[in-house]
Amino acid sequence: MPLALSAVVVDQFTRQIAALDTMLGKLAVHCETKKIDPTAFLNARLYPDMFAFTRQVQIACDFAKMAGARLAGQEPPSHPDTETTIEDLQARCRKVIDYLASLDRAAIDAGADRSITFRTGPESAMTLPGAAYLTGFILPNIYFHAATAYAILRHNGLDIGKRDFMGMG
Repeated sequence: MPLALSAVVVDQFTRQIAALDTMLGKLAVHCETKKIDPTAFLNARLYPDMFAFTRQVQIACDFAKMAGARLAGQEPPSHPDTETTIEDLQARCRKVIDYLASLDRAAIDAGADRSITFRTGPESAMTLPGAAYLTGFILPNIYFHAATAYAILRHNGLDIGKRDFMGMG
């Protein structure tokens, strides 16, 4: 039996975004216990030319919702990038999880051959069949940003591991 696109988009992306939400909860406890200002983590980056932790979470969430919407033939919902606290980021994660749960799985699966056009920069766009869009563009991006968010937290001393990243922690 072939893998359904909806299994990746709804099930796996929900698991990954929920893992980010759980790590954010651990971060809140860590900051409270150690008396650390959470903005030190929210603004942390692995390298000066990389996005900060907050942006990494926002982008991972965006790729999850964009994949679901576009494959289902919908316009992705707008979530302005206004999060400034751990709680704000958790709320964004939960909005995306709720959105993914609301999608019609059959519509997502039907998007495998649909042409999907998306922005790849301020002045550029690309068109791919739905399955190629998911496997060649969305998957690498969502995991890059989720892994980078995890690495920022780990690098800055949060006691998390691979099981946390995988949503098994």
